[in-house]
Amino acid sequence: MWGLGFFYAIHVTLTYGWLGFLAFAVPNAVGLGLFGWFLGAPGRDPAKIFAAVETAYTGLFLLCQLGAVSITLFGIVAYLWLPLTGSTAALGVVLLMLVACSIGHSLEIGTLRLLHAAYLVVGVAAALAALAGMPPAPGGEAPPLAAFDARFYGLALPTLVGFLLGPWMDVQQWQRAVAIHREGGSVRAAYGIGAALFLGLLVLNAALAAAAGTGGTVVSADGLPGAQPAVALALARDGLGPAALAYVLWALVAAASTIDGFYCATRWLMTSVTRRSASPLLAFVPAGLVASPLWLALGAVAVAFAAVAANLSLMYLMLPYATLLVGAAACLVCETFGAPRRYDPVLCLMIGLAASLVFLQGYVAPVGALLALAPLLGLVGALPMIAALVRPAPPGPPARGAAPEEVTPLVPAVALATQNAIVSHGFDGHWFVLHLVPTYDDTNSVGNVYFANYVRWVGKARELFFSACMPDFDLRTTEYYVLTRSFSHDFRREIKEFEHVTVRVRIARHNRKFVTLAHEIFSDSHGLLGRGEQSLMFVDTVQYRPLDIPRAIIAGFLPYWPRESPHAGDVAAPGTPPRVTAAAEP
Repeated sequence: MWGLGFFYAIHVTLTYGWLGFLAFAVPNAVGLGLFGWFLGAPGRDPAKIFAAVETAYTGLFLLCQLGAVSITLFGIVAYLWLPLTGSTAALGVVLLMLVACSIGHSLEIGTLRLLHAAYLVVGVAAALAALAGMPPAPGGEAPPLAAFDARFYGLALPTLVGFLLGPWMDVQQWQRAVAIHREGGSVRAAYGIGAALFLGLLVLNAALAAAAGTGGTVVSADGLPGAQPAVALALARDGLGPAALAYVLWALVAAASTIDGFYCATRWLMTSVTRRSASPLLAFVPAGLVASPLWLALGAVAVAFAAVAANLSLMYLMLPYATLLVGAAACLVCETFGAPRRYDPVLCLMIGLAASLVFLQGYVAPVGALLALAPLLGLVGALPMIAALVRPAPPGPPARGAAPEEVTPLVPAVALATQNAIVSHGFDGHWFVLHLVPTYDDTNSVGNVYFANYVRWVGKARELFFSACMPDFDLRTTEYYVLTRSFSHDFRREIKEFEHVTVRVRIARHNRKFVTLAHEIFSDSHGLLGRGEQSLMFVDTVQYRPLDIPRAIIAGFLPYWPRESPHAGDVAAPGTPPRVTAAAEP
C-alpha cells in the first residue's frame, strides 16, 4: 500500500465513481497475482532467474524504488499532512525515513514479514476507526457509479500496462518471491492470497473516500483538480480528533511498510551486484557504501519535496511506470520467459522519454488517443525481445552440398572452463581463463594470499595458454625460446584462502619482435583483484639472438591476435557456436 495505491484509490473513486475505481484496482491486484503465478510456475527458480537479470536491469529496479518512495513521501506531505495541519512536514518526513530505514537495515526479509503482519492488523484497525468516525459528507455527496470522460478512457490502457508490468520492475517483489521459494512455500499461492488482500485494502480506502464525499479537492499546477486529499480534508473539518489521528496512523503504517521494504530489498540487490562487479571503482570506494540504499533514499526525499514545492499532482510521479520504464520492464519479462537478451537500456530510455512527453500532452489537454498511445510507444524499445519470444529465430540453413551433420564451423577448438573444479582452464572468446582455489599453502603469516602467488598464477595461466594453442611444442626440438622481457601488475584487493579465483590472459598487442599479454585476476566474492601486462620476446636456441615472432607462434595464436593485427582471426563468427573440447581438470 505505497503512495500510489493509497491515495490514488481515493482519487479515482471520487473522480470516476465506483466503476472507475474497479478499473484501477482490479488491474493493480491482477498484475500482482500474475507476477507470482508466472514466477512460481513449476520448474522456475526465482533466485536463479533474478541472478541472471539483476546486473542488466539494476537501473530499472533502482528507478522503480526511487519512484515508489518518492510517491509515498509526496502523498504523505501533499495529501495528508498539509490538508490536516496546513504546515510543512520536513521534520516529520525525515523522522519517518530514518525510523523506517533503520528497521529495514536491522531486519532480514523473514523478520520483516512478521513485522508487516503486525502492521496489517494495526493499519486496518486504524482505517476502520477512521471510517467509523468520519463526519457526514456535506449535502450527502457520495461518489457516483460512473463519471467517465476522455481522460478516463485515455488512462485505461496506461493503467493496464503499468500495473501488469509494475511488479516485475519492483525489486521488493523479487526479494519476496525468492524468499518464499527458498523456504519451500508456494509463490503462486502466496501471491494469489496477497493479490486478494491487496484488493481488499484498496476497497477499504475507496470506502473511506465514499464516506468523505466529493467535496474535498485541490488544484495542482496544471489547473486540474485532484481528490487525493479528500479524506484528510473531510476529517480536518472537525479538527484533529480521534478519527483524523486514526487515519494518520493508517497512512503512516502504509508508508513505513513501503520504506523499510525498499531499504531491505535495495540493499539485497546492491550487495549482490557489487559482490559480482569487476568495476575498478570498488577498489577505492567501500562496497558497503556503494550498496547502501541511503543514497536512493536521499534522492527520493529530494524528488518528493521538489514535487510538493512545484504543486504537482500525483500523476506526474506515476507516469514513469506507464511510459518511461515500460520498455525495460517488458524486456525483463521477456527475458524471464526465456527470450535472448536484446535489451538496450539507452534506447529504451530515449523511447520512454518520448512516451512520457506524449502522455503529458494527452493528459493535460486531454486527448484520450495520446494517452492510449504513450504506453504502446514505450513498448517499442522491447520489440526485438518480444519478437524473439513470440517467434524464435530458426536455425540457419546447412551448407550447400553437405548434410546437416557434416557442417563444421571453421573456428578453433575452444575448451570451456568450469568453476566446479579446483583447477580448470579454457578459452572464453579472446581471453584464456584459468579457475583455481587458493589454500593455506598460498597465504602468508597475516592470513591473506601472498603477493608472489598472483604472479605465479599469471605465469601458470600463460603456460596453459601456450599449451592450448601449441600442443605440439617440444622444448627439446624447438628452434626458439620465449623469454619474459618485462612484467607489471597493479594490485587492487586482497583475498584469503578458499576464495574462487579467475585468472584471464589475452594477447593485447604486438610488433615484429615483441608480444604483450594483458592479464586480469578476479575473485568471485571481491571482484577485480588486480591487472597488468607482460612483454615477451623470442630468441634462437644457440646464440640467444632476438628473433622476429616465429611463424609457428603466429600460426598457433592466429585466432587470438588483437583485432587490429594483420594476423587477427575470429574466434567464432557471429551466431556460430564454438567447437567444444573437454576442459582440462585435475
